[in-house]
Amino acid sequence: MKMKKSLIALCLSAGLLAGVPGVSLADVNVVPQNTAAAPSIPNSALQQLTWTPVDTSKTQTVRLASGGQHLNVPGITGSVAAFSVPANIGELTLTLSSDVNKNTGVFAPNVLVFDQNMSPAAYFPSSYFTYQEPGVLNADRLEGVMRLTPALGQQKLYILAFTTESDLQKTTTLLDPAKAYAKGVGNAIPDIPDPIARHIADGVVNLKVKNSSGSSVLVGPLFGSSGPASVTVGNTAAPAYNTQPAPAAAPVSAPAPAPVAKSEPMLNDTESYFNQAIKQAASKGDIDKALKLLNEAERLGSKSARATFISSVKGKG
Repeated sequence: MKMKKSLIALCLSAGLLAGVPGVSLADVNVVPQNTAAAPSIPNSALQQLTWTPVDTSKTQTVRLASGGQHLNVPGITGSVAAFSVPANIGELTLTLSSDVNKNTGVFAPNVLVFDQNMSPAAYFPSSYFTYQEPGVLNADRLEGVMRLTPALGQQKLYILAFTTESDLQKTTTLLDPAKAYAKGVGNAIPDIPDPIARHIADGVVNLKVKNSSGSSVLVGPLFGSSGPASVTVGNTAAPAYNTQPAPAAAPVSAPAPAPVAKSEPMLNDTESYFNQAIKQAASKGDIDKALKLLNEAERLGSKSARATFISSVKGKG
């Protein structure tokens, strides 16, 4: 039996990952939760699309000229690429790129992220996807990296890549191959003009999905930071847990009496999620966080969280 009330929020970290080789910083002024800036797409139109499943084992490539789809929606021009990604495997890192073709054209992607109910949850405009110079394994491309943490209860997320009429009026300056070679071998960079890539309505879009195992769950907006901010989209019943480790000598408090559980059984994926989180918190000595996870799990109907907590605290988890 499914839980009556789905938790549909997404915690999204907008920005490219620091320390990733060859990836430059995207537009830090992008506010992912500002979906009002995106084209309005009727749910009926979204239901008619074929959403290509993507897993974490390979990169999914769509050649829009032959494999793209069309949406007759104001604000969207040309072909679109539609993907579905699993949302029950923890934090996700999505790398979306658009290749420059041999005729010096490139598809300038915009990305709309939808939750499992097809409600828009985040919007990354074309300014977020920046030019990446060619490397040993990659050609010239526009690329952006998005970190998404699905809220509990999500099974799938939907990723829609498209371009706009405004994007088609723009161009991207590339790096001349001779300059790229000179940089690679350490020679003086020649003073020659760089080629210009025109923006086109159909190109080649690649999506790689990676499970960022071990990352903390991002809950709630983080404002006041100079870097890319994590934001919460929609409603979630999950509280903001204390992520600071407890002092090593802190006494272990006994778990509070079990709260009144929901009448519906907890979903297996949700049960496993909480049990794993309790074990991880206990192993780090953060008993306060483990207790909060226990209370929340039992509030949602967990039947195994208390046993997991006790065995973990005793060192048997």
